Amino acid sequence: MLRRYVFSTDHKIIGIQFLFTSLAMLLIGGALAMLMRWQLGWPSQPLSWMGQLAPNGMPGGVMVPEYYNMLFTMHGSVMIFFGIIPILVGAFGNYLIPLKIGAPDMAFPRLNMVSYWLMWPAIVIMFLGFFLEGGAAAAGWTSYAPLSVTLGPGQTCWVVSLLFVGTSSIMGSINYITTVINHRAPGMTFFRMPMSIWALFITAIMVLCATPALASSLVMLLLDKTLGTSFFMPSGLIVDGVALAHSGGQPILWQHLFWFYSHPAVYIMILPAMGMISDILPTFARKPLFGYHSMVYAIAAIAVLGFIVWAHHMFVSGMNPALGTSFMVATMVIAVPTGVKIFNWLATLWRGSIRMTVPMAHACAFVAMFLIGGLTGIFLASMPVDMYVHDTYFIVGHLHYVLFGGSLFGAFAGLTYWFPKMFGRMMSERVGKLHLLLTLIFFNGVMFPMFLLGINGMPRRIYDWSQYAHLAHLGPLNRL
Repeated sequence: MLRRYVFSTDHKIIGIQFLFTSLAMLLIGGALAMLMRWQLGWPSQPLSWMGQLAPNGMPGGVMVPEYYNMLFTMHGSVMIFFGIIPILVGAFGNYLIPLKIGAPDMAFPRLNMVSYWLMWPAIVIMFLGFFLEGGAAAAGWTSYAPLSVTLGPGQTCWVVSLLFVGTSSIMGSINYITTVINHRAPGMTFFRMPMSIWALFITAIMVLCATPALASSLVMLLLDKTLGTSFFMPSGLIVDGVALAHSGGQPILWQHLFWFYSHPAVYIMILPAMGMISDILPTFARKPLFGYHSMVYAIAAIAVLGFIVWAHHMFVSGMNPALGTSFMVATMVIAVPTGVKIFNWLATLWRGSIRMTVPMAHACAFVAMFLIGGLTGIFLASMPVDMYVHDTYFIVGHLHYVLFGGSLFGAFAGLTYWFPKMFGRMMSERVGKLHLLLTLIFFNGVMFPMFLLGINGMPRRIYDWSQYAHLAHLGPLNRL
């Protein structure tokens, strides 16, 4: 029993393990978000039951600022590293790749098993921070130095946890790439592969190229925290009245290394969903996918361009405007292959015999929500606009329309589409459509006002907006 269902080397079992683990993490990450929304909607109002669960962070049920910092840090980290990436890349990648290319299993089944089980030390270590002195990580999911170096053991847990996650990702990507290249069935040429497999294959290449940058920066951050090195710590830094014995480091180096991974990570989280949507839309439009070859080239172009735009997250860091302009132009160019994909999806639907099943409805929702996220991304690609809305809720709205409206609607579409294959039974159409309707209503009700908040100057990561007179008129939007 243990060998078959726990320590299994069967790609289908491992895919389902990733699926249930990531769904559980999405629930936990969502619960953390609910606590944040409570504080933003009704600042300093008590939640009595939380006073018992988190007496240090919410004494008497009232949230303290330090605990709010932990919540948004852990929410972002859990949703991205334990939720979205594992469900799209880990669950669907493991389950679909061998089946769709005619391979008996992954190229390295034991490595596949290890890549899953490395997730559990990462999860345990990440949440262990809540029980240590000083609490969990609180420097944001980006963990900018020098703040992340000066925080307590919970932040160290965050670093070690992501090293486990990164190792797991690299193992999985090696497996995917080797399987697709060497284990395709006879006659399964590259340009006969389904779009979902193309997307997962290109995503695996991105993971293999980008994750070592994150791993190396995490090792340097860990050395700064534990051995007193100065990769990211400048000289003359004073914390709590104490001069730290660091010299020669560059805090901005962390930003470059982190975003060199994390902007490709955005496409790591969206390309698998794009591939699955490209399989689902033709099925229920009862037409072949329009422009198959151009869709493959568009995914490849997005992947390549994703590696040369990282510094658009750093327009306010003091970079040379000429350098910023180059990143601005490169970022806007990504809209071209993205537009090709959206055009091809719409052309696939045009004059099709459409059946609006639950997977099809989720796929259409993906296209609509991702379009909003993509269009707001073009605004942020413009350096003058980005400098105005940087670190406001406009950024938060854009991020969630891409990663929830895009990635998770794509995951829901894939899950409802392949659920009968995975579990041997059908899902309820009525419940599925109700789930989609409620998700669309509440998602847009929560996230769209964030664009209005950002344009009106509401900073993100703010604990209590009611303390600022110039934000008082934004109270109703915060309560949505």
